[in-house]
Amino acid sequence: MKIILTKDIDKVGGAGEIVKVKDGYARNFLIPKGFAMPANEKNVKELEFNRRLIQKQIDGEYGKARELAEKIGAIDISIAKKVGEEGKLFGSVTTREIADAIKEKGFEVDHRHILLDGPIKKSGVYEVEVKLFRELKGKVKLWVVALEEETPPPATE
Repeated sequence: MKIILTKDIDKVGGAGEIVKVKDGYARNFLIPKGFAMPANEKNVKELEFNRRLIQKQIDGEYGKARELAEKIGAIDISIAKKVGEEGKLFGSVTTREIADAIKEKGFEVDHRHILLDGPIKKSGVYEVEVKLFRELKGKVKLWVVALEEETPPPATE
């Protein structure tokens, strides 16, 4: 089924594109959620008429995302975790923890947009990519440090 996307959908296409998808995906998910509309003659003509408005909206979103990429690139975040021998972590640093640390700095980022090459299982400094808009990505410097545990005072008897 041919549809016109009204929003960017990962692995399908961008807003304003005419794409072909499986009938059930379009009828049961994309169209009811408002992510797409059928690519009939009337809708295609309307799309051509509104193409400039759509491009202006995309350019505005891209500009905001580029600004956010610059601001995010200027911050450093730190996550403290329990560390064992040779700097190995007990567990790993998750994308949710990274998103929460970025949120503490005042930037709202969805944890699903944080791109990691693999799990972070050692303390150190990492460059973490954050997908902001289509192919635009920002980089954040992540410091994974040892969690300072409070040692109880020695017992005196």
